[in-house]
Amino acid sequence: MTKFLSAAAIVILLGCNSFQKTPDISSIEVPLTTVRYEQDFFAIDTLRLDVSLQKLAGQHPLFTQDFLYNILATTPQTAATDVPQFINAYQALYKQTGIKYASIAKQEAAIKQGLRYVKYYFPDYKLPTKLITFIGPINSFGNIITIDALAIGLQMYLGKDNPIYLSEEGQSLYPRYVSRRFEPEYMATNCMKNILDDLFPLQDAGAPLCEQMVEAGKRLYFLKQVLPSEQDSIVTGYTAAQLEGCYKSEKDIWSFFIQNNLLYEKDPSLIGDYMQDGPNTAVFGDASPGFIGQFVGYRMVETWIKKTKETSLEKIMKTPAKTIFEQAKYKP
Repeated sequence: MTKFLSAAAIVILLGCNSFQKTPDISSIEVPLTTVRYEQDFFAIDTLRLDVSLQKLAGQHPLFTQDFLYNILATTPQTAATDVPQFINAYQALYKQTGIKYASIAKQEAAIKQGLRYVKYYFPDYKLPTKLITFIGPINSFGNIITIDALAIGLQMYLGKDNPIYLSEEGQSLYPRYVSRRFEPEYMATNCMKNILDDLFPLQDAGAPLCEQMVEAGKRLYFLKQVLPSEQDSIVTGYTAAQLEGCYKSEKDIWSFFIQNNLLYEKDPSLIGDYMQDGPNTAVFGDASPGFIGQFVGYRMVETWIKKTKETSLEKIMKTPAKTIFEQAKYKP
């Protein structure tokens, strides 16, 4: 298989919005209140823990339950030990995030903008009304969606070169190709992924590779529609050089799948080579991105949209992957 062509200086942009104008969302109001939960949590009096936790639950009734029992993974029986231990262990990290994220106004603005687009495309969807920041264990969640909120674990956004991630323990949890995305620029995209999963839960298990690629392509298309100003490298999770390499090698990538009769493959272990994150896709060389099936699927979706002139994001997302694959007749 021909390896990826070396990347040049030009950055190629995904053409998501080449089929329709970006809608005017300036009149759409999105009430979103930012809650700095980590500040209230780390302020609790561990010497009067029961009273402090009751007060915290009164201030943040829904999220406190999520935080204690799902994120912190404590129990009512062990909280008296677990909570003080966590506060003590993460005190330095809390101070660090307090400096780095004294304000999250920029990230909040990007998330609100994304929610405006979501409201435009899906007016009946009930948007979250809160943006909650928290600090959880390093091996826990970075982003979650609750009944009324988008929640962001700041411990996962300390910057790709933070010693916590580069330590032996950190790299065992999050290899470099993962931790390079632990930057504030990824917050809005990750929040919109939560919205996407809520609107359209992924249900492609058991589907052939071609359909799984199209589903991934549809999801990338969704993200580009609700974050039209976001850098493509942020939305795809690829580096700019990897994305450019995909375009330069597009014909070779497609030929590989055709020549090796992979499109209708259903073996999960084989499909994983192309549909899971990784430092690269081995058969395409070190310069390629992992999860390369996302790019192929996205290009199929683009081709289908050009042919059908479909502009409704809801219809695009609800169109079966098999239909898009068969009607697109993608051939780069």
